[in-house]
Amino acid sequence: MDDAGTVLENADVLVVDDRVAAVGAALDVPEGTFEIDASGGIVMPGMIDTHRHMWQTAMRGYGADWTLTQYFVWYYLEHGKSFRPQDVHAGNLVSAWDALEAGVTTTVDWSHGLQSVDHAEAAVDALQAVPGRFVLAYGNIQAAPWEWTADPAVRAFLERRRTGAGDMLGFQLAFDVTGDPEFPERAAFEVARELGLPVTTHAGVWGATNDAGIKLMHENGFMTPESVYVHAATLEPDSYHRIAATGGSISVSTESEQSAGQGYPPTWQVRRHDIPVSLSMDTSVWWSGDLFSAMRTTLGADRSREHLEAHIKGDTVTNVHLRAEHVVQWATRGGAQALGRDDLGSLEPGKKADVVLIKNDGSPVSFPLLNPYGHVAFQAQRGDVHTVLVDGRVVKYQHRLVGADLAAVRSEVEQTVEYLRSTLGEDDWTGGMNPDRPRDEVLDNPYQYTAYKSDSTHQARGSVFGLTADDGS
Repeated sequence: MDDAGTVLENADVLVVDDRVAAVGAALDVPEGTFEIDASGGIVMPGMIDTHRHMWQTAMRGYGADWTLTQYFVWYYLEHGKSFRPQDVHAGNLVSAWDALEAGVTTTVDWSHGLQSVDHAEAAVDALQAVPGRFVLAYGNIQAAPWEWTADPAVRAFLERRRTGAGDMLGFQLAFDVTGDPEFPERAAFEVARELGLPVTTHAGVWGATNDAGIKLMHENGFMTPESVYVHAATLEPDSYHRIAATGGSISVSTESEQSAGQGYPPTWQVRRHDIPVSLSMDTSVWWSGDLFSAMRTTLGADRSREHLEAHIKGDTVTNVHLRAEHVVQWATRGGAQALGRDDLGSLEPGKKADVVLIKNDGSPVSFPLLNPYGHVAFQAQRGDVHTVLVDGRVVKYQHRLVGADLAAVRSEVEQTVEYLRSTLGEDDWTGGMNPDRPRDEVLDNPYQYTAYKSDSTHQARGSVFGLTADDGS
């Protein structure tokens, strides 16, 4: 996992303190070094998720049959405001352990449920109670971004919690750009610039955000190499050009985009424009909390589109463009690049020791091990994660988390579930989990802090999947 894509067989990885000290065959190690037998396994960098609504994880699986509109209604309009600080804490706590258990060593907590600073304090407290690496992307879907970013208490929180946090906890601002020509989000971008914080935004989401928002960001000078555009699934080439020209990256959440309807996963468009890619899981209200699923579904979506587009023209695909190696890179090095962390995402001397061992001697799926990229992308699962190191610390070993009081975590989550269930009432609770059959209603604007609406978020695209390259790639 270096720039050359090197694969070493029968090699060692030496970790000293918080760094990878050496990689190679038959390494000499200091006396007393703790050794982990990785034979028959795959040692790889820790995976990095650049977009996960961790505060929602106490509702794991609740919205399995939702559409994006139903998600907007439940969280943005009806029940998201019912979450207390302790409920955010519970969701973050279980999500943080969930990530580590699956070999995700760095997670961006896209935390748009922070209705108050108390909610934010609870979110960070939960993250810092778990030995992983996290980024709090501060957001609030119950208020306008130009309002909550102007709150002195929010600024004070960000400045206070950044102090002394080290490289185990980072911060971003998380808000969306509606495309309103008045560009009211300008004030929020100015706060981000003043605080020196990157902005992560849901861009190119059917029914919510589209090209107008990208154009406004670009024309006003707020697109930077640190900007992360989540989904980016319903954009025209002009928007991809702007993202590429300003050096930003795109976080692809394929499971989410396929199921919820933000748009078809845009990986082929992104490749055409040479835009850096990272992977993310979005929310466990619907989907799995691991990046094995992200890699697998991303390969499937890209390849199925490529085949179908060819079939529509009477052609046959003989060589696929997206390879297993690409998605493994996106799940590791891509996330590191998106976060501006050159010290993460690869196994090279001097890099941070965020390391994952894929090995399961009790499973017939563990052998034969022929193509490590193919094995990680298509065969491995979270149960095959044998060992996880974060910052040189062993946080999972022999398939079990180290230091996790899961009974206490379970109790906290159960209290949140019971509170929400009683607050909603049994009818609303059951109805939310079992949404009505399809109706013709469309939620034109999920952002209730503004009356702005635009038909552009529902414009049809150029083909079955949007504009395609001449070569079909």
